[in-house]
Amino acid sequence: MPRIPDRQRIAQDIRDKIASGEYGPGAKLPSLREMSAQYGVSAEPVRSALLILQSEGLVEGHQGKGVFVAEKKA
Repeated sequence: MPRIPDRQRIAQDIRDKIASGEYGPGAKLPSLREMSAQYGVSAEPVRSALLILQSEGLVEGHQGKGVFVAEKKA
């Protein structure tokens, strides 16, 4: 069975947390450093995962403030 790349594994975990309501609309995600420690990876796969989620419209990055769950579109 092929190993799932870290960025995809992290992106899916965050997707699941958003879907379950653990991270609600407008919620601030943990910092890059916190997520790196949580997933046991360097910052790069976390950054890549966040870019994937941003391209899907699930999260929004705000320079100097952090990454937040996007508000649901009606």
